[in-house]
Amino acid sequence: MRAPRYTILIANRSTGVIRRITVARRTAVMALAALAFVPLLIGLGASHADPVELESLRLANESLRIENDSYRAATGELAEQISSLQAALTQLGVEARLDPAAREALERLPDLVRAPAIGGGLTAHAAGTDSPATTIGMLKGVLGAIESRLAFVKSRVEGEQALARATPTIWPLAGWLSSGYGSRRDPIDGTADFHAGLDIAANKGSPVRATADGTIQSAGYNGNYGNAVLVDHGFNISTRFGHLSRFAVRPGQQVRRGEIIGYVGATGRVTGAHLHYEILLNGRPVDPLRLLGKP
Repeated sequence: MRAPRYTILIANRSTGVIRRITVARRTAVMALAALAFVPLLIGLGASHADPVELESLRLANESLRIENDSYRAATGELAEQISSLQAALTQLGVEARLDPAAREALERLPDLVRAPAIGGGLTAHAAGTDSPATTIGMLKGVLGAIESRLAFVKSRVEGEQALARATPTIWPLAGWLSSGYGSRRDPIDGTADFHAGLDIAANKGSPVRATADGTIQSAGYNGNYGNAVLVDHGFNISTRFGHLSRFAVRPGQQVRRGEIIGYVGATGRVTGAHLHYEILLNGRPVDPLRLLGKP
């Protein structure tokens, strides 16, 4: 008996031509079986892959996972450090604010005194043009730049604050300005004279206060000054207080602005009770009114 045969019609939609392909049943079954076994063969091939290769892929994947976790941890830590340093810079900016009187006095100081005090410190730098390619490298570059800037700003702020504490900006006592700085006639003999400070009249025994932080360089009798105190404030700044009745400090003692150092008297070459007050920059007297605020 002749085996069944199958006819397959293929029509061309554009031309309308119809083609016929006739195949035996056995041939059709074999074609269908081949199509069904192709995925199965692919799956069997995959299941028999080399175990060594699979283990290598697993280890590589694990290594990438660990590296990724480390990367996230490192970038997170660097970001936190950068944030902390930026906060420190902001805080330094707040601390650097001086009261108007101190700021005005600093601006009136000669550059010879001011520049060495607040011009030092580390120089800031930014990340170079050859920045590292990785994010961690770039973050480290930013971190280094901020650390350098922080050191520079901190050094400058500390220097400026120290100079502000050492700058005489308050009146040594409440009284009456009886003689100013500069040329005048000597109150005793009437001859031409140069007055190196201010004379502030006040009741005998009135307290005299340090006008800036410093160290007592001397406290004793000093010729025409009578009982006098010399305070070294650093930065080549010093102050002298003359004609005191008595002392409240001793040489080598540290004093703060506003602390009592002595009391008004009439010792030395005077015509009455008053305080003679001088400010010296680099050993030379200057007009105290340049640095003092309103009385």
